[in-house]
Amino acid sequence: MNHVNLIGKMCSTPKIVELNNGRKIARFSMSTNEMVLTAEGETQKRTQWHRLTAWGKWVRILEELGESGMELAIEGKLITHFYNSNGKRKCVSEVEVNDLVIL
Repeated sequence: MNHVNLIGKMCSTPKIVELNNGRKIARFSMSTNEMVLTAEGETQKRTQWHRLTAWGKWVRILEELGESGMELAIEGKLITHFYNSNGKRKCVSEVEVNDLVIL
């Protein structure tokens, strides 16, 4: 099963791109935080950054309302893309949004 749930803040205003076929895609980043216990017994905040893409109705919503700092709950799936750069194979993972709630 490929299922991702994230609650965090948008780190960037969504970039909306119209593809050759007329469909639009929204690309943005999001940060999530978690508290972890260190070996010394202290709590420490750890932040993770995520790349996200959205299609369909979510593009329209993000185009109108999306802004950096906005809190979101995201449900989606993990997508991995491979490409070549300077003769080296690179990998990029991102979350494709299936559902989105503005908190």
